[in-house]
Amino acid sequence: MTKTFKTLDDFLGTHFIYTYDNGWEYEWYAKNDHTVDYRIHGGMVGGRWVTDQEAHIVMLTEGIYKISWTEPTGTDVALDFMPNEKKLHGTIFFPKWVEEHPEITVTYQNEHIDLMEESREKYETYPKLVVPEFANITYMGDAGQDNEDVISEAPYKEMPDDIRNGKYFDENYHRINK
Repeated sequence: MTKTFKTLDDFLGTHFIYTYDNGWEYEWYAKNDHTVDYRIHGGMVGGRWVTDQEAHIVMLTEGIYKISWTEPTGTDVALDFMPNEKKLHGTIFFPKWVEEHPEITVTYQNEHIDLMEESREKYETYPKLVVPEFANITYMGDAGQDNEDVISEAPYKEMPDDIRNGKYFDENYHRINK
């Protein structure tokens, strides 16, 4: 995708894959002006995926966007996207229980909200593990807003490469193999 991001509308509906400097690979979709979907392909909670996460999405200045949210796990996330430079900075604030029991979260969160909330109450939440990292954006796709095909299945090992190599979505940004 070759596009210059200037407005918030330019950003909304964009699908990203990025790799943090620590090696963790994430896939993230600006579904609309208040919702994000994402899959985690590598790192402490690799295999986790989430749809319809409420988020605060704003444009800080032309071409620079901040997104922040709190998950049912108690994890807080703040992302600063600079898509014109193919970079972002993210800070993840993991509760102590997620650091100690990440396997509980490695699932499709939407089907296990009760377990996330129960774990948040059962285990310690403080001190938080703060992970501030820069990332390189390795893929950007114009999926359009509210496209339910973008993040619609669990991550698998080759998925990021399949997406980057044009093997996952058709010309209308719908999954090829459903």
